[in-house]
Amino acid sequence: MFIEKNVALEPLNTFHIVAKAQTLVRIGAVNDVLAVLANPELADQPKFVLGGGSNIVITGDIKPLVLKVVITGKHLVSETDKHWIIEAGAGENWHDFVTWCVYSGYHGLENMALIPGSVGASPVQNIGAYGVELQDRFHELDAINLETGETFTLNAAQCAFGYRDSVFKHVAARAGDFGLSGKALITHVRFALPKDWKPVLGYADIEKKMLEIGLEPANYLPEPLQIYEWICSIRSAKLPDPNVIGNAGSFFKNPTVSAEQCADIIQREPKIVHYHLDDGTVKLAAGWLIDACGWKGKSVGNAAVYEKQALVIVNRGQATGGQVMTLAKAIQTSVYERFGIRLEPEPVVV
Repeated sequence: MFIEKNVALEPLNTFHIVAKAQTLVRIGAVNDVLAVLANPELADQPKFVLGGGSNIVITGDIKPLVLKVVITGKHLVSETDKHWIIEAGAGENWHDFVTWCVYSGYHGLENMALIPGSVGASPVQNIGAYGVELQDRFHELDAINLETGETFTLNAAQCAFGYRDSVFKHVAARAGDFGLSGKALITHVRFALPKDWKPVLGYADIEKKMLEIGLEPANYLPEPLQIYEWICSIRSAKLPDPNVIGNAGSFFKNPTVSAEQCADIIQREPKIVHYHLDDGTVKLAAGWLIDACGWKGKSVGNAAVYEKQALVIVNRGQATGGQVMTLAKAIQTSVYERFGIRLEPEPVVV
């Protein structure tokens, strides 16, 4: 175990916000966590688990001990009659893992290509895109208790997945509650990828892409590699590359409202982008709401709303976490005043 001091975090967060970790340890295996817990200088320190740094807004130097997860590896571990069970280390880059699965013949993750971040962060956020969520392909994960050093395994039900939510984002309010925020570090994630694969095509962007190349969505069933390539093309066209422009991807969750609320909004805003869900509620496109309020291209300091996609806040130079959050709060106020809807940020504020 190597203990690093005053580590620059700018290259370790996709917003590229300038900050430092007072102390950082890179976690490449379970034994590295055990070494931290056995170290008298580190064991009792508050801890912050850092994955790919794609879903955080850093507002200052991080005082808790930063555990930077770098556990790698990916392979087929088993199979059932219906699924391939694929395992990946928590430190694997998510998009690289999706790419490897597609080209290895393991299908089902292609709709989530180019989502920034690490494999270990995927169940924390229950990431999703274009009709597929992590929980749809999840099998189980391994983690380690940061207080006791005990390892444990959770299935989907125990992860308590919700929309961009899981047990890892909640703090146990009282004894007996099963909240794991700040208490666990995910080491490996296993996915159940279907052998009887069927394409997920129910999004307008995918249908538009098919029509652009002369395919009729109702009569054509694409291969997994085609969907993967389309998703990469769609996302690249409207979302900034974090390696070029600092950002944390989609900054706000798409809000869900009742059918009655949606009908009321449609009376005032007939063009609002919305999707009916199986439970009778309606998901609204947060990017459309923000765009309708005129935020594209506007900025606070060096933090700005991306001109091609209003759902994304970008770093135009040396943006601070404070500037990002000031802009985000102004957007929230604007959307609430016009639509009566409170937008909820996706990134964790540190």
